[in-house]
Amino acid sequence: MTAASEGRRGLRRAGALFAGLLVGVARSLGTDEVLHLLKLYPRGESMSDALFVLATAYRTVYSVLGSYVAARLAPDRPMWHAMILGYAGVVVSGIGAAATWNHQPSLGPHWYPLALVAICLPCSWLGGRIREMRMQRLAAQT
Repeated sequence: MTAASEGRRGLRRAGALFAGLLVGVARSLGTDEVLHLLKLYPRGESMSDALFVLATAYRTVYSVLGSYVAARLAPDRPMWHAMILGYAGVVVSGIGAAATWNHQPSLGPHWYPLALVAICLPCSWLGGRIREMRMQRLAAQT
């Protein structure tokens, strides 16, 4: 493999990770904003536990989708790309949990940031696994 083709592969890897991250984060933040505009999520005050459950649910779906996108766009090793997003999510969510833990006024229940940390790896694995299963199905059809 030439240096140029290896460089392109590296750019494709980075692009796949960026696209997966963008899908997950942009959809989560976009949904948050829509729910604020619809006045389902309050601004400047804490939400009910039910609304935090809703936020956790759609973040779970978007995390799986983002990991699938990264795996789908990856030039090779789709599961590896999906899991990289999962590990990045654990780090970022962990930092967020630590930074907001004792925030006054409270930003919400303590279970919520812990749930965000907990869902990162399973969601990433599922997104990567869905891609692997689709690849296997496509290979069996040929």
